[in-house]
Amino acid sequence: MKVGKDLQGEINLIPLVDIVLVILIIFMITAPLLTSGIEVELPKTKDHPLTQKEREPLKITITKEGKIKVYGTEVALTALGSWAKEAKSKGLVGEVQIEADKECPYGIVAQVLSELKRAGFKELGLLTQPEN
Repeated sequence: MKVGKDLQGEINLIPLVDIVLVILIIFMITAPLLTSGIEVELPKTKDHPLTQKEREPLKITITKEGKIKVYGTEVALTALGSWAKEAKSKGLVGEVQIEADKECPYGIVAQVLSELKRAGFKELGLLTQPEN
């Protein structure tokens, strides 16, 4: 004896696909907005790009105005030296990459390099953009 309509034995995938596409579009729109960084125009050179190593290197940014930033936080030059010594002694970083705006004063870059060498870092790199 049958009562009512027959039950459908198939799963309707259309609503699931609609929801997944909407979520995908939302992530595609919001992901670029979530990336925040420091606006730096790197100089261009003919060197090859650096390859990823096992540990993430410490990245120090020097802005056009000559401000020194570590992980996005502004740091004084003297504090950078003491912080770098402590990080080196704890083994937190193995190498340092410096990205300096091409219009920043060269003296600040030289002072940062000097402080890092004094802290014991031997692997220092200056980040650039490829010319092409």
